[in-house]
Amino acid sequence: LTASEKHHLDVWNYRDVNIQPYQKLRAKKEAKRTYECVYNLKKKNIVQIETKNAKESSTYNSGISSLALTYNGEPYGRLVDSEDSFYDVNIKNIDTGKETALLKKFKSRASISPAQKYVTYWQVADSCWYSYNIRSKKTLNITKSINHELYNVVMDMPMDPSPYGIAGWTKNDKRVLIYDQYDIWSVDPSGKKAPKNLTQAYGRKNDITFRRMKLNRNNIFVSEKEIILSAFNHENKKSGYFSVNINGSNPKMLVFEDMAFNNRAFIKAEKANKIIFKKGSFKEYPELYLSDLSLKSIKKISETNPQQKDYNWGSVELVKWTNGDGVEMQGLLYKPENFDATKKYPMLVYFYERSTDGLHSHHVPQPNWSIINRSYCVSNGYMIFVPDITYKNKVGFPGEAAYSSIVTGTLAMCDRYKYIDKKNLALQGQSWGGYQIAYLVTRTNLYKCAMAGAPVSNMTSAYGGIRWGSGMSRQFQYEHTQTRLGGTLWNSTIQYLENSPVFFIPKIKTPLLIMHNDADGAVPWYQGIELFMGMRRLNKPVWMLSYNNEAHNLMRRANRKDLSIRTMQFFDFYLKGAKEPVWMNSGVPAHMKNKMTGYELVK
Repeated sequence: LTASEKHHLDVWNYRDVNIQPYQKLRAKKEAKRTYECVYNLKKKNIVQIETKNAKESSTYNSGISSLALTYNGEPYGRLVDSEDSFYDVNIKNIDTGKETALLKKFKSRASISPAQKYVTYWQVADSCWYSYNIRSKKTLNITKSINHELYNVVMDMPMDPSPYGIAGWTKNDKRVLIYDQYDIWSVDPSGKKAPKNLTQAYGRKNDITFRRMKLNRNNIFVSEKEIILSAFNHENKKSGYFSVNINGSNPKMLVFEDMAFNNRAFIKAEKANKIIFKKGSFKEYPELYLSDLSLKSIKKISETNPQQKDYNWGSVELVKWTNGDGVEMQGLLYKPENFDATKKYPMLVYFYERSTDGLHSHHVPQPNWSIINRSYCVSNGYMIFVPDITYKNKVGFPGEAAYSSIVTGTLAMCDRYKYIDKKNLALQGQSWGGYQIAYLVTRTNLYKCAMAGAPVSNMTSAYGGIRWGSGMSRQFQYEHTQTRLGGTLWNSTIQYLENSPVFFIPKIKTPLLIMHNDADGAVPWYQGIELFMGMRRLNKPVWMLSYNNEAHNLMRRANRKDLSIRTMQFFDFYLKGAKEPVWMNSGVPAHMKNKMTGYELVK
């Protein structure tokens, strides 16, 4: 048949395990799919681990595994759209190919111990860790006596929280090291001995989270001597490293500073007692340091950004306030260089969910792909406030949760610091932050202007859509994860309406700049269009920047530079009294596209 004689269509069938967009994104991979196998050099035979049903498998990464776990998600494929991913988990003998059923409709992940004696897994139903003895085929709850939560206690989405995880195993699978929010527990997988807090509850007492640093990638067991731990203080955001004896002791402080330590860059030399690591702060570029495992003598060995010494830099501090629900909150307050407390400064309020753990993060000045660059903004005379947001007890009301944290935080900063110009405040955020901005401007006139990137404006139309980047349904996100509505469109209709800014556009008085790109695979482009068209219909000040063939965040540097320029022109016009640029005033006609920028200021 010729091309004109062939039909071109996608057949959407409700019986399909995966919806058509999901299938299409993976069509080439599925057509060429391979299945992991093992070739035994002595026996000269092949054992196939994965199959058409069990397309995923895992072995302990030691090169000596005799067992594998296989995951069959086929019977539960349709549940991905609205509930979660589930699997039937089997143990497969790599030598014989024999398979033993282990778990049915399992929601989490399981793992084989290094010495191949146990399978450990997290049970969602009772929030406990279990061990399965491969030889005796007995299953034990090994953490039921631990009186602290072993799951993410700050997770505030309407779904089951994930466990903090496993730190590793001691020699011959004698003990497994399990994390709680702060400390590390040494647990006997056979259940004969009671769990022991390896770090003596030092972390919980001092609001410090400890996590094991794996120094030797080739060692499948945890060292029987001292181990190195990363440490992070949630109250003051200090970080660094401690050591602890594998038999249990109070952790010993090695280095602990008002800096951000990059744990992924913490590397031990293979044949020497030397390590390298990175640390930095808002003012200091993250440089490379050399030391031994005692960390007593630390030497800086890189100077990546020497030109920074020629420039003035801003500052950042940790601030606190109480939100509208009576919860003590944290936020970050950035100040310009040469800060003068007798002056009045306009303030930009940026947020996502929780950002204060990044107090010491370094922000290299660069064109922004969707959010403001903090170093650039403070260098141009703006203060920046970055409040944390809590959604606890607010399932079904994410917009109200944002209002309770962001607006109360902004007012607290204005009342506390007289150098903040309360008459010149603005909002900026992207994606989930963009949605919250769209909601906030329907609720308050506190902010003089706002910039929202890729905002969901209509929960009712977004719910039934597709995340084109992944090919998956958007329903799960609204019911169980970030959107936090906690129900379907038909059993939580009021929540979908109340949290949709598009239904409250008549209340908006805040000038709004929207960025929404026409190839956005995370938030549908039409969400920005619905908000723009509604505000335009009511003759409210609104602009939309739609970058062609760009996805959720800008990738092309030319577009990133353009967004940076237009964003700051927008803020300067409303907050600093600067002249209006042409693109905001008379616009950029379609026939002049790529011929004019509209950057020039109206005379």
